[in-house]
Amino acid sequence: MPNKEPSATVGADLPDAAAPARRVRGGPKGLRITDVAAQAGVAPITVSRVFNSPETVAPETLERVRQVVQKLGYVPNRLAGGLSSSRSRLIAAIVPTIAHSLFSDTIQVFSEAMSRAGYQVLLALSGYDGSSEEALLDAVLSRRPEGVLLTGVAHTDSLRARLANVGIPIVETWDMTEQPIDMLVGFSHYQTGVAVAEHFLQTNRRKPALVSANDERALARRRGFRERLARAGIDDIPEVLVAPPSSVAIGKAALPRLIEEARHIDAVFCGSDLLAIGALSAARQLGLSVPSQLAICGFGDLEFATETTPQLTSVHVDGTRIGLTAARCLLDRLAGSAQNKVTDVGFGIIRRATT
Repeated sequence: MPNKEPSATVGADLPDAAAPARRVRGGPKGLRITDVAAQAGVAPITVSRVFNSPETVAPETLERVRQVVQKLGYVPNRLAGGLSSSRSRLIAAIVPTIAHSLFSDTIQVFSEAMSRAGYQVLLALSGYDGSSEEALLDAVLSRRPEGVLLTGVAHTDSLRARLANVGIPIVETWDMTEQPIDMLVGFSHYQTGVAVAEHFLQTNRRKPALVSANDERALARRRGFRERLARAGIDDIPEVLVAPPSSVAIGKAALPRLIEEARHIDAVFCGSDLLAIGALSAARQLGLSVPSQLAICGFGDLEFATETTPQLTSVHVDGTRIGLTAARCLLDRLAGSAQNKVTDVGFGIIRRATT
C-alpha cells in the first residue's frame, strides 16, 4: 500500500483564495500609482494631484488620468496617504435628518463643491437632540476630518468648547447667532417668524394660529411670530407643538385640534411645508375655503409648494447658496485664510394662493 503524502503538502496546488489573503496597495493585482502614471503618460506626482488637489491639474490631463484610473480599476490607499501627510481629505457634514428635502440642496451642492476640490464628504445624521449630536461628533472626529459642517447654532456648551479647540475649520449653517464657533452661513429664524406675522397682518388676518416643531430653530420662528403679533395687540394664539421631524400626517391631524380649541382662526403658520400640506388637506376635509376662510403659510418652499391646489405660500431659503458659501468658507480656510466669515443669506416669503 503506497505511503501517504505528508500532510504539509495537502492543498499545495489549491488557488490562492484558499490561502490567507495577501493585502496589496493600490487596488486590484497590486496596482500602484506608478502604473497609472506610466499608462497615462504623466509623472506619479500628477496622479497624486488628481486625487488630492484636482483643481491644480490641467483639465485634459485630469480627464486622461481619470480614464486610466477607471480602466485599470486603481483605488488609492487613502489611509496610507493620510497617515503620511496628516491629511484625511475628509469633510464631515452633520444634518438633523434626510426624512424630507429641506437640507438636500445644501448638502448636494456642498458635496459637489468639496469633491471638485479633492475632498470627500462624510454625511452624518444627528436628529434633533443636542446630546445625540455630541456623541455623533465623537465618532466623526475619530475619522480625523479636515473640516466640519454643522446644521444650526444650538449646541451644548461642552460641544461648543470642544469644537472651538479642535483645531480644524468649522462652519455652522441654517441659522444665525452673534457668537458663532468659527464660520457661519445662515439666516435668522426669529426674523422669519416676524415676517410671516407681518404678512398675516398686512392681509388683515387677526386670528392666527401656529403649528410648529419644538426644535431650537422652529421655536425661534415661533418666538418671532408670537412677539410680532403681540406688538399688534394679538396675544391669544392657539398652537400645536410637535416633535420633529414634521410630516404631512402630523399637519393634517393638527388643524382639527386647532379648530376645536379656537373655532374662529383665520390663518395658520406651519413650521414646515409638510405640515402646511397636511393642514391644507385637513381644511379641505373640514369644508374650509383656502384662503378666504383660512390662510396657510409654510416654511421651506419645497418643490411641491407650487403643485398644491391652491399653491402654497411659503418662506423661501436659498439652500443652494448656503451649501456653496459653506464650501467656499471651508476651502478658503483650508487654503490658509484666517478669516472668520459670517454670511447672512436672508430669506423671502413667496406669496401664493393660500394666503
